[in-house]
Amino acid sequence: MSGIEQQRVSNFNLPNVLTTLRIVLVPFFAWALLIDGGESITWRTVAWVIFAVAMITDKIDGDIARARNLVTDFGKIADPIADKAITGMALIGLSIVGDVWWWVTVVVLLREWSVTLLRLSVLKKVVIAAKDLGKLKTTFQALALGGLILPLRDEDLPSWLQTPGEVLFYVSQACLVVAVGLTLWSGFEFYRDVWKQRARLR
Repeated sequence: MSGIEQQRVSNFNLPNVLTTLRIVLVPFFAWALLIDGGESITWRTVAWVIFAVAMITDKIDGDIARARNLVTDFGKIADPIADKAITGMALIGLSIVGDVWWWVTVVVLLREWSVTLLRLSVLKKVVIAAKDLGKLKTTFQALALGGLILPLRDEDLPSWLQTPGEVLFYVSQACLVVAVGLTLWSGFEFYRDVWKQRARLR
């Protein structure tokens, strides 16, 4: 598809609608996660459903946009913002309720938003394709946050769910450790690649 043809793609298309939906869901997700101080089994479950919908639509909208040649400038900007907004809110919310250390949230958010802002700032000059490491990071991050959003350690859970819940909580924490490591390393690779491409353009 030529540049002129790409510009003619309407911003009002299914991938962009799904991206916008993810952004709209963020405040509702935050409210559901934090209601009653994060102690409500029902609302933590609702928060998990919203988070799952956001992660699924994140995958779907990108696939549809590429398959149907519906890539737009709006999508290029809004998609990473929507992704970072929902995961960032999940990290902040989980830190507020005490399920994720604050230093983890700060480190991850600094990396994610600095990379996103840099990617957007050089969008027309330098193209940095998503790498497998970044995709792996996203997968571990989604699994970790999805698990931690669930009310896995709530004392009001049925007794038969308490032990599996405890196990899944620590599995999710382990996934988070892996996600943080991949986040830092993929961030290093991103900055290295940007530096190399800028050096070639000089």
